[in-house]
Amino acid sequence: MNRGNDHEAPDPVNPRPPPGPGNHYLVDHVALLRRNLRALTGRDLVEGNPSDREAAEILYHAPFVLLSHNADPDPILTYGNRRALALFELTWEQLTAMPSRLTAEAPDREERARLLAEVASKGYIDDYAGVRVSRGGRRFRIERATVWNLTDASGRRSGQAATFSVWRYL
Repeated sequence: MNRGNDHEAPDPVNPRPPPGPGNHYLVDHVALLRRNLRALTGRDLVEGNPSDREAAEILYHAPFVLLSHNADPDPILTYGNRRALALFELTWEQLTAMPSRLTAEAPDREERARLLAEVASKGYIDDYAGVRVSRGGRRFRIERATVWNLTDASGRRSGQAATFSVWRYL
């Protein structure tokens, strides 16, 4: 039941509801992604100077993939825009319950782990390429991905994010 606020009640299993107008497309989380990318690279995920709310909606509907995962020992995906959901063939609920390692096939997970360790030590990389797999088993190669560390307002590591616009099915 909505009591006049703009946010949906959190689900105890999946505390982050899907992005949408009612929660301003998860504006706070998307602002974290943008703030960290700008701090590390000087670049933003959106052109111009939109408000955080406008940017969150733009990025949810963007033609490129935007993903993030938390800082757990076996990180769980915490965000994926519409393009990410479609490419990985996932619903929001499936995405936000899934360990991010499952976006790669078992033989490619060692390379993915190496990449994430490199990002953890350097802050970001902007030339990653690798093979990923959708929930339905469709394999694709991503190229020129930017992957960066996420830290919260107190400077505590809170995960990593990635964006890419180039992929091809294998």
